[in-house]
Amino acid sequence: MTFIQAILSNLWAVFLIILFFGGSIFVHELGHFLAARWRGLKVDRFSIGFGPKILGWRGRDGVEYRLSWIPLGGYVALPQLADMAAIEGEASVETEKLPPISYTSKVIVAVAGAVFNVLFAFALACIVWAAGQHVLVGEQTNRVGMVRETLNLGNGDTVPGPAFAAGIKADDAILAIDGKKVATLSDINDLVLTGAGRGKNGEPKAVLTLQRDGRVFDVDVYPVMVSIGIDDLRSIGIEPKMQVLVAGVMDGSPAEKAGLQPGDIITHVNAQAVQYGGFIRDTIARTKEAPITLAYTRNGQPGTLTLSPQKSSAPPYYQIGVSLEGVYAVNDKIAHIPPWIQIKSVFTTTWRILNALLNPRSSIGIKHMSGPVGIAAQIQEAARLGIVFVLGLMIYVNISLAVLNLLPIPVLDGGHILFATIAKLRGKPLPVRFVMTAQSICMVLLLSMILYVTTRDVRRKFFNTPRPPPQETPAGLPEK
Repeated sequence: MTFIQAILSNLWAVFLIILFFGGSIFVHELGHFLAARWRGLKVDRFSIGFGPKILGWRGRDGVEYRLSWIPLGGYVALPQLADMAAIEGEASVETEKLPPISYTSKVIVAVAGAVFNVLFAFALACIVWAAGQHVLVGEQTNRVGMVRETLNLGNGDTVPGPAFAAGIKADDAILAIDGKKVATLSDINDLVLTGAGRGKNGEPKAVLTLQRDGRVFDVDVYPVMVSIGIDDLRSIGIEPKMQVLVAGVMDGSPAEKAGLQPGDIITHVNAQAVQYGGFIRDTIARTKEAPITLAYTRNGQPGTLTLSPQKSSAPPYYQIGVSLEGVYAVNDKIAHIPPWIQIKSVFTTTWRILNALLNPRSSIGIKHMSGPVGIAAQIQEAARLGIVFVLGLMIYVNISLAVLNLLPIPVLDGGHILFATIAKLRGKPLPVRFVMTAQSICMVLLLSMILYVTTRDVRRKFFNTPRPPPQETPAGLPEK
């Protein structure tokens, strides 16, 4: 039965990947197609994917509709907009015989794909709004639950925790990072990861605005680069303040034998208050198989139990049978967030990442991006959590697709707008050879980048080697 369930689960994930990822590409190209029809342009081909066709037909409207082998996007062949024969194949008519089109039509058609992606994202956000989404306890706070005195770099080395060294304390509220307002845990993570601040010697730097005992002040924090799988990311070594609730207990585990149940709120471990999600993991990493005492509340009633973690051959190497998701992914409530708020949040995140990619002072580069394989893997993971999580991910994908396509890079929609604008300002078309050369060079660079990020996606998915659990010391907790 488990084998059959695994097969059905994977088939469901594949279906969602085809439906939503393919659907996002289709919606983008549909925007170009409908705008071109509206403005009276000649549409030669509508293709999902690049390269040789898998199947296709020519409709009564004279348009060739096809599905192509290279699933890296799609295109609508518009000879009057741009000569893309080297990428899209030869047109069925001679471009010279077609009437010229206005600057307004060029811009409308070029921008329509991005507009349709935003509209699609808004429609998905409306569904999420109506259905409601789980809001995590730890996501709704800007307060520090724990500051790590030491931080494991992921390669076996440990360094002083940047936040601890800067004097940040548990229960401090983080109001802003580098002048940008902080409201939730996502804001803290995003602003640290995408920060571009540098110290006098070029080391990463972030300025945190804190509130402590009614006093507001700034502190300089120097993030360190921590290896997470194949990626190196900035970290300052803090955990958010959150309630820890058991979402699931494994059959036959120490937790089940001791009587721990889903829904129990763990308040203390070995008489020490639990204020962040990783507290249990950190305690077990130090005590190993020694018995631990958990204090909890169940339906408002307090209780205690004692259990001994068991050793495992895989991370985490000592466990009580409560999954990591069971500690962190605690459903506090079902929130109905308006679609415009969802869209604004995604735009903000996308803009932060784009700024980091373009800023040489940040620690984010092309190697941190994901391609089709990475997006498919994320859809597969989201499918395990539920359809609402998939919809949330696709809102992000569609907004990102819209923003990236409007960058002023030849072969992208923004490049078409750039060339059309330059031609408008100079009063005559750009030389055909120049346009074709620029497009060909950028296409080679774009395909090379996609190949590079796809290779890293495959490594993330299949070749990440689990690392031993970090031996980190939360500030104020004793060593054992």
